[in-house]
Amino acid sequence: MYNNLKELCDIAESRQVPIWEIAVENEIRLSQLSKQQILDKMGERLSVMKTSAEKTLENPCNTNLGKMISGFAKKQMDYSKGETLCSTLLNVTMARAMSCSELNASMGKICAAPTAGACGILPAVLLTLGELKGLNDDELVKGLLVASAVGAVCMKNATVAGAEGGCQAECGVAAAMASAAAVYLSNGTNAQIDAAVSITLMNCMGLVCDPVAGLVQVPCIYRNASQALAALAAADIALAGVDSVIPADETIVAMLKVGRQLPLSLRE
Repeated sequence: MYNNLKELCDIAESRQVPIWEIAVENEIRLSQLSKQQILDKMGERLSVMKTSAEKTLENPCNTNLGKMISGFAKKQMDYSKGETLCSTLLNVTMARAMSCSELNASMGKICAAPTAGACGILPAVLLTLGELKGLNDDELVKGLLVASAVGAVCMKNATVAGAEGGCQAECGVAAAMASAAAVYLSNGTNAQIDAAVSITLMNCMGLVCDPVAGLVQVPCIYRNASQALAALAAADIALAGVDSVIPADETIVAMLKVGRQLPLSLRE
């Protein structure tokens, strides 16, 4: 139905419907599921995201191999309650992203979005927006569908694998998905969604994937935290009306080209 973000936005504009509806129609065609079944499945994923983003904020996981990142989410959450540099809201966002990473490293249940290594970014952004704007689960599910459409476009025209494109393809794409959802949930335009995706990917272009000891822990947990904030920053830039100059589809292709040029030693 659509091959890139421009086509997706053009279809939505021509029919005067939100992007998430086009994403659902495409999923119906691919999966043969009904609209309600798709919404229900996405609701289940949202539930997993919520749990993983809160799971280790008070009770750290002690089962991750090497225990390199055990307790990181709790420390960040505790810090958010005092005098911070980036505001309580942003520190809570980082803590939630870390919680998902910590749980993933301990073999807990997470939602890969688009990968397990980048699983904290979209949940952290969604929960932050949900609280900030008083959004219900139905609205957050629509945001997830917008994010999924962006992820599908990145997968079709580039990659979401660190082994193929570096961390820009994992945490970078996760942040692009999150920024698209953030713009949509803030009543932004389709053009602003495109801009947010492009800006997000520009800001992490060339980010390598080089996990310590071969584990999805360090620097992954820090990337989840920082890219969650990067997604919010890109969304705000786009919502302010600042042009990305380069269309998102061109940035996605550039990301793939950069990823292929990275040395193998810097690709997972």
